[in-house]
Amino acid sequence: MADVKFNRSGRGRNKQVLRYPLKMFTAGTDYLQIDMLDYVPVGQQKTRTDTFTQTETVIDANYDPENPGSIESEVTISNTYQSYTRNPSEGFRRNGSKQPLGTILLPIPSNIQDGNSVNYTDDSMNTLVGAALGGVEGIMTEVPAAFKRGGIEGAATEVFEQAKGTLDASGLTLENAQNLVTKYLAAQALGIFGANVSINQLLAREGGQVFNPNMELLFNGPSLRNFNFSFKIMPRSADEAEEVKQIIRFFKKGMSAKAGAGGLFLKTPNVFELRYRKGTGEHPFLNKFKQCFLENISVNYTGDGVYATYEGGEPVSMEMTLAFKELAPIYDVDYDVEGQGGVGY
Repeated sequence: MADVKFNRSGRGRNKQVLRYPLKMFTAGTDYLQIDMLDYVPVGQQKTRTDTFTQTETVIDANYDPENPGSIESEVTISNTYQSYTRNPSEGFRRNGSKQPLGTILLPIPSNIQDGNSVNYTDDSMNTLVGAALGGVEGIMTEVPAAFKRGGIEGAATEVFEQAKGTLDASGLTLENAQNLVTKYLAAQALGIFGANVSINQLLAREGGQVFNPNMELLFNGPSLRNFNFSFKIMPRSADEAEEVKQIIRFFKKGMSAKAGAGGLFLKTPNVFELRYRKGTGEHPFLNKFKQCFLENISVNYTGDGVYATYEGGEPVSMEMTLAFKELAPIYDVDYDVEGQGGVGY
């Protein structure tokens, strides 16, 4: 089976392709490719272009005020502004055609998995609060229009109508409204003595009923995915041991904060782009990744529980664990990327 050709020369320190094992990769091999790139902040300058039609009056020797001539022209204005957010429809967060700072090729470890999750929150809003909210929104929306149409009287009428609609929607009657007010005042009075009694508690004790909470599970936002990989590393030659050392150094340095020139600020560490590969192409089934930060790397230099090294001091067996976290959540548009194979994200 033919070997996969990788460029291992001439791209500067930490810019070559490093791999473990050295002799494993062939045209049919499945492996994990990890590229390291400079972090690109979300905040960036953007340009908005507005085009509109402008009408100019023509004044000449034959100018007639009763029938002035005019010329229409199209005007384009470009404004530059600072954006601090990223549009979810941009989908895959990658640096495009930028050359990676370096690339690591590793065998696909055991127990690989992915999982998508979103956050939901239990929420409740009793009928009184819901009706009041609708009434307040109605007043804020309709009263200004009513004031323009009929002045103060029109606005007052609209307020009355909105209040009446709110009462109808709440199901309150004069009798149970008085009862609720009485219970509220009683609960406030008991607070003087350190008691913490709510209207719901009084309603439950008196009549065995409480406000309908209208409970519902509401969407609260997306979540970021984590990926953990554990690699068993057993160098079989001096060259392979050197390659492993450079791989560990590559990850440790790449995930470290960058010291600023003046010492006042620190720069964001590099980001990593992960891909499952099959030969020289994308893996046809396994999941895709968005850009990730490497949150943690740990190396156990006694992979078999016993300290043992070769003559040069290289450990005989090691275990390297990498913990990645994606920079951006998964959106539905990410599954519509052209040429997307396998299960997508």
